[in-house]
Amino acid sequence: MPELPEIETIRRGLGPLLVGRRVLGVEVRERRLREPVAPRGLARLRGATVTGIRRRSKYLLLDTDAGLTLLVHLGMTGQLWVADRDRPRRPHEHVVILLDDGRDLRYADIRRFGLMHVVRSDRLDFHPRLKGLGPEPLDGAVSGETLFRATRGLKKPVKNFLMDTRAIAGVGNIYACEALYRAGISPRRPVRRVGKSGWDGLVASLRDVLNEAITAGGTTVRDFLNAEGDVGYFAVSLRVYDRKGKPCGRCGKPIRRIVQAGRSTFYCPRCQR
Repeated sequence: MPELPEIETIRRGLGPLLVGRRVLGVEVRERRLREPVAPRGLARLRGATVTGIRRRSKYLLLDTDAGLTLLVHLGMTGQLWVADRDRPRRPHEHVVILLDDGRDLRYADIRRFGLMHVVRSDRLDFHPRLKGLGPEPLDGAVSGETLFRATRGLKKPVKNFLMDTRAIAGVGNIYACEALYRAGISPRRPVRRVGKSGWDGLVASLRDVLNEAITAGGTTVRDFLNAEGDVGYFAVSLRVYDRKGKPCGRCGKPIRRIVQAGRSTFYCPRCQR
C-alpha cells in the first residue's frame, strides 16, 4: 500500500502538472472501487481549474476554483499519474480526467480498494474519511512531550499506537517498523512504558525516516508509482522491514517477524528493547 512518503511524492510530482489546468471532462470506466464512484459527482469538476494539491494523512486533495475538492485514496494498488492523451491505456484504468493541455490525469487500481469523492471544499473537515484524523507526523503538533502525555496509562503496544490514525495521521507499516528500529524501541513495548526521552527519540526517528523516504521518492514496494509513472528508490534503505531472517545491520542477530493487529512487524530482538 502506498504510504505517507509515496503519497507526498505523488503530491509534489502532480503539483506542477495539475495546478492551473482546467478540467475538460471525466471518463468513468469502472465504478466498482472500495466505495462506488459517482460519475455525476466527478462530472461536477468539468470546467473547474485546479488551484492546488494537498495531502492529509494518506489522502490526496485536489482543490479547484469551483469550491470543490477531489479526495483520492489509492488503497492497496492504486496509481495516479499524468499522461499524454494519445498514450495507450494501461490495464485497470478506471477513471480518466481530461485536462486542457492535451493530457489526462489517470487513475488505475488492480484490486479496486481505492476511492474518489468530490467534496465541497468548505466541508472537507467534516468528511467521514478525514474527520477524527490525528496530527501529521511531520508537523510541529507531534512531539515527544505530546505523545508522552497522551499515552500515560495506556497498554497498547507502541507499534499499534503509531499506526492509529486517531493518534498520528498516516504512519504506515513500513515506516513504523523502521522508526522503531532506529529508536531502539521494541514494537511490543506498551506505550505507557515509553518515557519522555524515548518518545523524543522515536519522533525524531520517525521524521528522519519519513523525510529520507520522501527525498528518495518513496519505497519500491508493490505497485507504487510517482506522478509520472516511475518507481520509488527508498527500498535500498530499509533496515528491518521485510528482512525476516536477515542479519541486523547493528548486531548481526536475525531480524524477526511477528504479527500485530493483523500486520507484519519486523524488528531486531537484541537492539530493540
